[in-house]
Amino acid sequence: MKRRSIFKAMTAGLIIASLAGGCSPIKRGEYASGSATMYCDDGFRNILEEEVEVFEYQYPESAIIPFYVDEQTAMDSLLADRTQLIVATHDLTKDQIQYMKDKYRRIVRQRCIAVDAVALIVNKDNPVSQVTLEDIKGIVQGKISDWNQLAVSDKGKIKLVFDHQGSSTVSYMREKFLGKDRKVSDNPNAFAQKDNAEVFDVVKNDKNALGIISVSWLGSDLSEAKNVPIDKRMEDYAVENDTIATNLTTEVKILKVANPVEENDYSLVGYLPYQAYINSGEYPLFRKVYMISTASGSSVLNSFYQFCGGFIGQKIISKTGILPYHMSARVVNLK
Repeated sequence: MKRRSIFKAMTAGLIIASLAGGCSPIKRGEYASGSATMYCDDGFRNILEEEVEVFEYQYPESAIIPFYVDEQTAMDSLLADRTQLIVATHDLTKDQIQYMKDKYRRIVRQRCIAVDAVALIVNKDNPVSQVTLEDIKGIVQGKISDWNQLAVSDKGKIKLVFDHQGSSTVSYMREKFLGKDRKVSDNPNAFAQKDNAEVFDVVKNDKNALGIISVSWLGSDLSEAKNVPIDKRMEDYAVENDTIATNLTTEVKILKVANPVEENDYSLVGYLPYQAYINSGEYPLFRKVYMISTASGSSVLNSFYQFCGGFIGQKIISKTGILPYHMSARVVNLK
């Protein structure tokens, strides 16, 4: 961690110089050394911080300098060739891939590394425990603005709290419930925060708040693992097993979501965003998470790209509460 802080303090010129410096060719399966920057949607900060720390521990001559931004900034930076690796919830289109090839002579590599769920969280004292997709649509559109409209005796305005106008989470909610011509922020009861951490804190302290957040911020296994020395964490990540279900935080209440449609006989059974229910589709608010690289095959960024899609990289993702794309899930401990 100390080394990464030093690298972050470098000037942009030094970073660019390190990227421009010729890397010696590496063979298939080997990892490159050096330092480089990447951009990541802030919703996946918890995932990437652990991925970077473990990668740098395993390959001490490598350093990844992440910048946590909204998804639009990450995409724009990649397409302007200001960075060569990003994490986002949309992959590049065929036209964008061709554009990178024609303008910058960049070959695009992209892979799905995880399936994330968008979670709805409320204060622990809020009596609501479940909503339907129709309820969520009404809340986002502003048609449901009071808690008592959800058959709850408590009165009070629903304060819809989200992280940032350009974030992947807000984009997902807009595309699913509003359409392109409207914004979540058009709702007079919606309030933007700086990042996901602030969303979490607001909900912890406000009984009327309803937070929209990536479930990767709610997995308790990773936060507990942070207290374990990195060498001990590495031992756990290296163990091959298929048990990836994780516990979710109890600092806030996570709402169950039901989706009564013909395919499930209009069932009102609600599901929490556990990995197995994300995998089965029973939890309905989910989206893919992509890592997109335009880095050369002999670069440290390409090494990190390969690492995140490998066994240890996927095992790390399993600790965050979202679903690793290349590992199966089963329910082990549901509370």
